[in-house]
This record gives sequence, C-alpha cells and structure tokens, in this order.
Amino acid sequence: MKELPKAYDPKDVEDKWYKYWESKNLFHAEVDPQKAPYTIIIPPPNITGSLTMGHVLNNTIQDILIRWKRMQGYEACWIPGTDHAGIATQNAVERALAKEGIRRHDLGREKFVERVWRWKEEYGGTIIKQLRKLGASCDWQRERFTLDEGLSGAVKEVFVRMFEKGLIYRGKYIVNWCTFHQTALSDDEVQYAETSGNLWHIKYPIEGTDEFAVVATTRPETMLGDTAIAVNPRDERYKSLLGKHAILPLVGRKLPIIADEFVDETFGTGMVKVTPAHDPNDFLIGQRHNLEQVSIFDEKGYLNASVPEQYTRMERFECRKQVAKDLEAQGYLLKIEPHTHNVGKCYRCQTIIEPYLSDQWFVRMKPLAEPALRAVQDGHVRFHPQRWEKVYEHWMTNIRDWCISRQLWWGHRIPVYYAPDGRFTAARSELEACQKLGLEPGTPVTQDDDVLDTWFSSWLWPFSILGWPQDNEDLRYFNPTSTLVTGPDIIFFWVARMIMANMEFLRGEPGSDGRPRTSDNELVPFRDVYFTSIIRDVQGRKMSKSLGNSPDPLDVIEEYGADALRFTVAYLSPLGQDVLFSADRCEIGRNFANKIWNAGRFLLMNKSDLQLAANDDAIDQLPEEHLDLADRWILSRLNHAVRDFNVSLGEFHLNESSRILYDFIWHDFCDWYVELVKTRFYGDEPNDMKRIVLQRALWIFDQALRLLHPVMPFVTEELWQHLAERKGKTLMHAAFPACNKRWIDEKTEDDMAFVQNVVNAVRNIRGEHNIPPGKEVKVQVRPTSSHRELVFESYGKYLKKLARVNEIEIISSTLTPKLASSAVIDAAEIFVPLAGLIDINAERVRLQKEIARLQQALEGIENKLSSPSFVQRAPKEVVEREREKQSSFKISLDKLKANLAQLT
Repeated sequence: MKELPKAYDPKDVEDKWYKYWESKNLFHAEVDPQKAPYTIIIPPPNITGSLTMGHVLNNTIQDILIRWKRMQGYEACWIPGTDHAGIATQNAVERALAKEGIRRHDLGREKFVERVWRWKEEYGGTIIKQLRKLGASCDWQRERFTLDEGLSGAVKEVFVRMFEKGLIYRGKYIVNWCTFHQTALSDDEVQYAETSGNLWHIKYPIEGTDEFAVVATTRPETMLGDTAIAVNPRDERYKSLLGKHAILPLVGRKLPIIADEFVDETFGTGMVKVTPAHDPNDFLIGQRHNLEQVSIFDEKGYLNASVPEQYTRMERFECRKQVAKDLEAQGYLLKIEPHTHNVGKCYRCQTIIEPYLSDQWFVRMKPLAEPALRAVQDGHVRFHPQRWEKVYEHWMTNIRDWCISRQLWWGHRIPVYYAPDGRFTAARSELEACQKLGLEPGTPVTQDDDVLDTWFSSWLWPFSILGWPQDNEDLRYFNPTSTLVTGPDIIFFWVARMIMANMEFLRGEPGSDGRPRTSDNELVPFRDVYFTSIIRDVQGRKMSKSLGNSPDPLDVIEEYGADALRFTVAYLSPLGQDVLFSADRCEIGRNFANKIWNAGRFLLMNKSDLQLAANDDAIDQLPEEHLDLADRWILSRLNHAVRDFNVSLGEFHLNESSRILYDFIWHDFCDWYVELVKTRFYGDEPNDMKRIVLQRALWIFDQALRLLHPVMPFVTEELWQHLAERKGKTLMHAAFPACNKRWIDEKTEDDMAFVQNVVNAVRNIRGEHNIPPGKEVKVQVRPTSSHRELVFESYGKYLKKLARVNEIEIISSTLTPKLASSAVIDAAEIFVPLAGLIDINAERVRLQKEIARLQQALEGIENKLSSPSFVQRAPKEVVEREREKQSSFKISLDKLKANLAQLT
C-alpha cells in the first residue's frame, strides 16, 4: 500500500472519498425487514439558496447522526431535496427578467413559469452540490423537489380531501398583505419589530352637538375607511354617546358610536375608530355589529376610488402625511405623541405589512391541532431542548386558521375549478371537476389563479417524498422517520404542521406491520426533533452579509478542510445555546486532524519496521497477550469513551460527544498511549512481543477511527484504508464500536492517573528550574501506601522514559532531601535533587531577579486597581484584564518564592 504522506492535506482526500462513496451507492438505503430503519428527512433548502454557516451546522448534525446509525447496523436513510420557494424564486426570476427589460406580465403566466423552470435547472441545484463538499451522506437517489410530479400529486390529493371534509374554505378576511409582492402572507411569515412612530389624536364631531369624540391612532390614513366609533360598554364616560353618530372628518360619513368588549378603556382616550377592512380586530368588531367594510387601498398600497378624490392614487405613506396635514388645517388634529409599537414586515422583502380585506383560501387548523398537540404532550414526539414543548403548546392552543393562497404564478396552482355560472369545486383534474360540477366532460372550467403557500407542500414532506398517496414499502418502512434536525424559527411554519399533516393523512394507512395505523405513536412523522442553535460571531452578533461577519463555508472548507469545519461546529454547539463561530476557530478541527494523522503515520511506520502483514487479520482482533498497565488503561478509557459517546449523542449533546472523542483521541491515545508504547517498541522486548503490542495499538486506533468517523469522515476513511488491505470495504459501513464493560477498570485508570500526574510533576519541576532537556534526573519518592510503592516499582519505566529520569529511589525517611524541588501527588511526595543539574547560585540569582520584576509589575497593577477613577472610567474589559493579570502574577510569585525556598 502507498505510504502515508508526511502531512495531511484535505484536498488530496476529501473529494476523492466522496466520489468513491457516491459512485458505489454507499449512501443508498433499501427496505430491509432484517434491520431497523433510521430515517432523517432534510429540511429542504430553497432552490434560491447557497450554503451558509446555518446550513453547515444543521447538515453536519444530520450527517453525524445518519453515519453513526448506519455504522450501528440500522438501515440509515437520509432523504434530501429542495423547496420551490414561491416568493423567493419568483423574485429572483423577475429580477433577472428586469435586466432584459421584461416584466412577467409581458410573458404571461405559462411562459413565465417556463422561464422559472429553466432558471431552476440552471441555478437551483447550487446548494445540493455544496452539501456534497461538506460530506453529506444523503441518499441522492431519493432526492425530491417540492414541485416534482409526485409531490404535486400529493398536494392535490391533500387539498381535495380537505376541501371535501370542510377543512378548506374560501372567505373574505383580513390578511397580511405584502404590497411589494402583492400577495397574502400567513401570520408566521410576518416579522414584528419594535418601531418608533407617532400616535395621532383626532377629533370626530358628534352629530347635532358641539362635542367631539377623540380617538388615537398610529395610522391616520386608514380613517378614510372608518365605519364606526367604539367604546367599552363598561366605560361610564361615554354611555351617553351610545346610539349617536360621529361625523368622519375629511369624508363626512356618519359613523355609529357602538359598544364592544374588545375596546381597551386605558388606551388613548378609551375610544377607538373602527376600520373593518384594514385591521383584523376591527374586522371582527365589524362582523359582530354588521358594519360596512370600506376598502381604501389597492393591491399595491395606493388609495383607491373609495376615498375623496384628492387622496386617490396616492401612496399609503404619502397619504398619511397629507391626511395629518389636512386634519391639522381643518382643526381636527388635537395632538401628536411619540409612540413605540410593533410593526409587521414581510419576512422576504421587509415591506411593512398592510392588513387587507380580500378573498383567500384558508385551512381550519383547530381540528388538526388537537391530535398534534396530544402527540407531543404524550411523548410520542420529543423536543430537544425540551423547553420548546411549552412554546409549541402555547401556539397550538391558540392556533388560528392558516391562509394558504398566494397571489403568485410560481408554485402549486390551487386545484379549484369554476363553472361558467360561478359554482366551484376542488378536483384532481378538469375532468373530475366537470363530474363534480355536473357538467359535460370538456365543458370549459377555469382554474383558480392563485398558488398555494410554499409551506403547503412542505408540511407533507415526511410522507409525500415516500410516494404517498400510493401505498408502498418505502412509506410503510421509513415513516415515521426518526429524527428531525431544524431551527426553532420554523417550529410553527413547518414542524407543527408536519405533525398535523402526518397524523391526518396517514390515519388508516398500512403501517410497518401491514395493519392500518390508528395510534398516535404510529401516526407521528418523527420521534425526535433537535432544534439547532443560532450561529453567531465571537462577539455574539447574528451572522449577516451586511455586518461582513458571515464567512462563506466553501472558503472555510478550502482553507481548513470539511472535516475541520464539521468537527469545529459540533465541538462548539451546546444543546439549546448559540454557537459562537469564527473561521479561525477551525484551527481546532485542523489541528485535531493533523494529530490523528501523525499518530496513524507513527503506527504505520512501526508496522512496516516490524514487518506486520498488510492483510494481517489480527488487526481486526484485539490481542490480549502481554497486557501491561498502559494497555489495560487505554482499553478502559476506550470503552468509557464508547459508552459515554453513545449516551451523549443519543441525548443530542453534540458538543459533549465531540469533546469525548477529542479527549480520548488527543489526550489519552495520542499524548499518552502512543508515547507509552514507544517505550516497548524501542525497548529490548522480543519482536514477537512488539508485534502483539503494535497489533493492539493498531486495533485501538482502528476503533478510534470508527468512533470519530461520523464527525470527521474523510481523514478517518483515509487512515482506516491504510491500516490494512480492505478489499473494497469502507469505514462508513464498518461496525461502530460497542462498549465492552469487561475492559472498564476504575482501579487501572486510577493507577494510570497517578503515573501521569507524577510524570507531569517531574516535567514541571524540570521546566521551572530550567533543567536542560538532555540531562536526566533522579527522582526520590516517599509513597503513602504499599500499593503506590508497587506502582513505582512496576511502572517506573514509564517515568524514566517520559520524564528523562535515570533513577527512582523509594525513601522512608521523614527528612526532606536538601536542595530538592518537590511535589505532592495523591499524598505521595516526589523530590528531584537539583545539585549537579543546575548552577544553584545562578538559579537563586535568576529567581530573585524574576521575583523582583514581578513584584514591581504587580505593585503597578494594584495601584491602578485601587484608583476609583481607573475602575470607574476604564472600559469594563480593560479593568477585567488587569484583574486577571493581578491574579496570574500572584500565582507566579508564590511559585517562584517556593522554588527559591527549595534552593535555600
């Protein structure tokens, strides 16, 4: 086999192995009754998107889980796909057309949709290609698109069934209207933010009197659509006005003064203007009191013909200024006050939302929400972190009907057909529509112009991508899926709705045992939902292009490698807390890959030197002969790591599981075990014994690579292939290590920890006293027990090799050796005589000078910190830095003084 290069270069490894895995269909899953399935459905990224750090975190977690379960013997299936992203994609194509001087209306619907499909084919696969660079082991043969033929069929089927059950209805209602996109948005697509504005206090004359009704509003332009004044029925101030009329300023319309419980007596004057066509709460008041609905805006947010002529065709915010100016001129504006309130904006373009009365299609959510809420409350779906269950419960118990129609051309066209006489029905085809409407086949029917909300196809994702509504093996086997990894920002957009849809449409469908699904446990779409954190920069700011703090993941991969990026984001991702990331933090992952590479290279060099056969089966088995403390210790630590990793990852503690791997491989294996076995490789033991020691080290390294593979698949595959002739086998399908409790030995770990602490203590003494690296030292030990004495006698060879010790002397005298530096380890006293190793007098002088220098520096810091003006005026971080230096200098001074005392 080709020799392992001296340095690890991800560019030589990552693309090579990904192409191999994909070309061999190693990511593909099939129905296998002999295996338990483990399924993840990817949150489908928009076809307009490209890879972000948020995608990196989300998809790294998914890939870690899927690779882990694949190696554990599950039939692991990770289904990828993309979302057609109605508004975003239509926007992108319209911008491209604008550069050609073309508007979509110039093309017409059919030609425009053709252009969008062409755009999708050219640009829509970018993010999928980028996921391959990350190492995502998706089942690409199962890739789906929310507008592909199968999913479109599922969308039609769901719409028609819901329409027939009365769960979908058409109604005139106040919707969230984006005047830029000229479409309705669901409540979840509106982003609210605290905004500074004004509160205009307006006087409405009371008919037949000299009195005025004073109302306060944040949107004076909407008064042009007022049809009533409302007060709370308990408000004694205004009881005499009930039944009277006010006159609408600037318009002259008579407005009834009504009583409604909704009115807050404490807001403003306790009187409110009622504009049923432009406020959701006013709409409900209007329905209760049978008020006229005067719609004053067109779809673009311009004033229409329902207002006085001077305001028609005026943009809404220009109209606000003009109305306020006219009210003031005519004496109707009492005052203007600054006012902070929540303003809703379109989640896509940030246009301020206009409440707008229009005909839309809605889903009745209450009947769907009840079983979905129960499924989470009863533990059939588990949220991680668990706190999101409360958020989910609050939303589900206060759920509102879902506006599903969008005034776009790109998307699933609503499958509703209208007869020439205006009657309509939902149907899977024009032929079916004719049959339902009692028309002759071929009679012209008109399909609804609107398309469905993008989320209407996404909420069917867990079962539509598996071939529903057709019954098939895939659907029975892979649904319910296992784990969903997603962001908490779409808990309502997507997670809740998927639970509702799966439970509604798979009820009665055959399950894995062939019997109809009836229980909630069979009907849920997934068992666990892992909510990822938000990736922020190291200052805690959310990453964004405008701040320039969002690195391009492909640039990070180019510089550090995909493995380094994957490991770093997992290592930095505590469950339920934000991830603080910067590209240079990938040094963690890169250094780790290099450490593993160097350990592998060392073992393979010795394998060659000891002429261990490349295809030796012993590498796949653990040799149990000639075990010493280091071997028993590393086997205990390995099985601890396996046990703890499986528990931690099973509970979705990604950063903890990554740290378990890091600590075992970097510290236990590379820093200690490799160094310990060197004493045997280079000792005087016979070669047969050395081969067994090496086989054991290679076997443990093999297990370490298996453990790490789900997190760092590329470097582990490359190293694993070099350990032995694999004959086409791949690490991603090798068995994941299982914990063997027989090897867990707390006493051995305690003994080894003692040896390690002694080695570190002697190394520290050498460093503190500047003992030249080439000089060996004598160590005198006063143990506290016969067992510790036995450890020194049995394993002193490790201390000699790792700390450059030429003699270990067990002493029983209570007298402290002269001119010796000491340490205490688990009550055992360790002494290193310094005479002959260093120039004692020169060392005393050096220490005295260093003590004097530090004392002077410490005095300066303490003078600063005792000054109130410094502590109060200096930046907080500067003061904190000075305090840290003060603490560090004190510790150093104490140590230097102790060292000086040892030389006296």
